[in-house]
Amino acid sequence: MKKVAVFIFVLTIHFAVNAQTVAEKGVLATVEKMRLAMISGDRKALEQIAATDLSYGHSSGKLEDKATFVETIASGKSDFVEITLSNQTVKVTGNTALVRHQLDAKTNDGGKPGEVHLGILLVWQKQGKEWKLLGRQAYKLPQP
Repeated sequence: MKKVAVFIFVLTIHFAVNAQTVAEKGVLATVEKMRLAMISGDRKALEQIAATDLSYGHSSGKLEDKATFVETIASGKSDFVEITLSNQTVKVTGNTALVRHQLDAKTNDGGKPGEVHLGILLVWQKQGKEWKLLGRQAYKLPQP
């Protein structure tokens, strides 16, 4: 009987770990969809990723809602030519996920080439079967 209890315990832990891994993979796949949508400026993809109550914070302190976030990217006002994400971590707790990464990007805002190097915190919420971006806060990285 003791062996059966140990087996059930190990099996439960195994499934819990795998469920977490599946959730993390789902979040990271959605982060990648967001990265690609920000480069392409695909309005529909941006709208699908963003939660209705999105709070999108810039490193300058500027805050945007969902409509402003989508319009700024889709209109080309904020034009990402290339986005690279590094040092990415993900933590899923229930229906909430926190993703941190460094964002390095080439931009072409208003026809003026530029670069950005920022730290990013993304807050994702599971809504139905999809992960939606609920919050984003950018911050300036320490200078080397």
